Amino acid sequence: MACRTCVLLLCATAVLADGDWLEVDLEQGPVRGQKHPGGDLYAFYNIPYATGPSGEDKFKAPLPPPTWTEPFNATAEKIVVCPQNRIIIDLLPGVFDVKEDCLVANVFVPDTTVKDLSVFVYVHGGGFSSGFGNFYQGTQFIREKKDFIMVSFNYRLGIHGFLCLGTEDVPGNAGMKDQVELLRWVQKNIASFGGNPNDVTLVGSSAGSASVELLMLSKSAENLFHRVIPESSGSLAPWSVQRDPLDIAKTYAKMINEQAMVDDISSLERFYKTTSMDAMTAEPFPDRTDSAVYFSPCVERNTSGAFLTESPLTILKKGDYKKLPVLYGFTNMEGLLRIGLFDTWKNKMNENFSDFLPADLQFGSATEKLQVANTVKQFYFGSDPVSNENILKYVDFISDVLFNFPMLWAAKLFVEAGHNQVYLYEYVFVDENTPVVPHTDVRGADHCAQTFAWLDPMFVVHPDTPEYQKMRATVREIWHNFMKTGKPVPEGSSLREWPALSEARSPHMVLNETLELHGVLLPERKSFWYPIYEKHYLDSVPPGSGAGSMMQKNMFTLLTIYVLFYITKNIIV
Repeated sequence: MACRTCVLLLCATAVLADGDWLEVDLEQGPVRGQKHPGGDLYAFYNIPYATGPSGEDKFKAPLPPPTWTEPFNATAEKIVVCPQNRIIIDLLPGVFDVKEDCLVANVFVPDTTVKDLSVFVYVHGGGFSSGFGNFYQGTQFIREKKDFIMVSFNYRLGIHGFLCLGTEDVPGNAGMKDQVELLRWVQKNIASFGGNPNDVTLVGSSAGSASVELLMLSKSAENLFHRVIPESSGSLAPWSVQRDPLDIAKTYAKMINEQAMVDDISSLERFYKTTSMDAMTAEPFPDRTDSAVYFSPCVERNTSGAFLTESPLTILKKGDYKKLPVLYGFTNMEGLLRIGLFDTWKNKMNENFSDFLPADLQFGSATEKLQVANTVKQFYFGSDPVSNENILKYVDFISDVLFNFPMLWAAKLFVEAGHNQVYLYEYVFVDENTPVVPHTDVRGADHCAQTFAWLDPMFVVHPDTPEYQKMRATVREIWHNFMKTGKPVPEGSSLREWPALSEARSPHMVLNETLELHGVLLPERKSFWYPIYEKHYLDSVPPGSGAGSMMQKNMFTLLTIYVLFYITKNIIV
């Protein structure tokens, strides 16, 4: 998700036409932004930061952006979005402009004469299959602080952004390469808006959070930003990286067209190249019980321009990445994201809990998988069936599998690699306007509730209460501190002292109306999953390296040996 409103700064290269317009010179040509209706900001919308390749090249890396000589009017007549399922888009006819060449940025700058402003770049979420950059409104945050520029942007989604075949034309990670290209665009152009390219914080929530962590691990994005704030997900989530990209591509091709030829890589590539974008986005990606999504980032073959050539786990264990300051955490009920599925899933869980084990676990046999499933079900639900009476345990299970354990595992690997600038938190704030969990009188902070607190979403309004106003102010102060100093609570702050995470995996800050510093976060639930993942983890592999491909390679090797043996035998005879 992203920001809708920020502002443009008057700097040496800017030409102000009048009080309502501001013009700056970019490498591409002059761009005109408009005063935000609420005042104090200039907003630039839909600036092309790259060109999306088209036709049979649509899965390749982004191309250079267009250029122009006349001023480009960066106004928000419509919200440009990348191809995705139209369920939400069609609810608001006339609001969105869906197109394949969708790589645009929005820049928001305070109305100030101060230069070298800090910059934060926001990466939107949406499960890598939906969303758009201009979702979150950063206007109030920028108006309050007046010392930041905000950049939000689109990147290719779903099949368009994350089909990964390992071929020259479909290498994979087009959506992540879009993100890297945006960061390069910021480095080249943000000074024209009055921003400091050497003071960039990268922020993301949900899939954007996983993206932010992956960008920190990728050599292709190194030195393009200086601090990171991954909110409510990370690179080790079971849905953040594809386990076996070719198998996923084959499976989904059959879902689009039962007659699709998928056994041969050339035929599979031809299918995706020639299938229309409308057909590829006609159906929403289904909610999978194994906590995966169909199309997400992948580990690529080690070729020129690759975004990621080793799995996140491998990189984290090696510690082979630039260790930037990290503000890292999640809410206390992330699993509320799946509360709408509870009535259906509780019955499925009771019928076959094995189906709900995450996709990043592997087992030697069905019996072994069943044993682990029974162990997990016993840990969360005891001997009782999943029911309305233990719905909070359902929330805990979904929270841990999708978000909590992957982030806590990564945090452990961070500090073991000598990463000594990681600040861990749990956001727990609720007020009277927070809905209760069904079948209970309990309230909890939903998925990405901390993001909603400091960056106002475009279409969602949390009614203000004095408590929420106070919490919003606290979160904004913490995030602002971190963006400016790399510490959530720098020296001289009135907030409670917040040390970095130690090798003892503590402390963490509980974010509520009153900040509380605690020790290890979720120790029992974290300790439960560690041995399971150490024994059964299924790592990500490049396309063509999965179990099916390995079997084909082994059969080919055996056949080759047999043929050579037969030829040799006959020659000798």
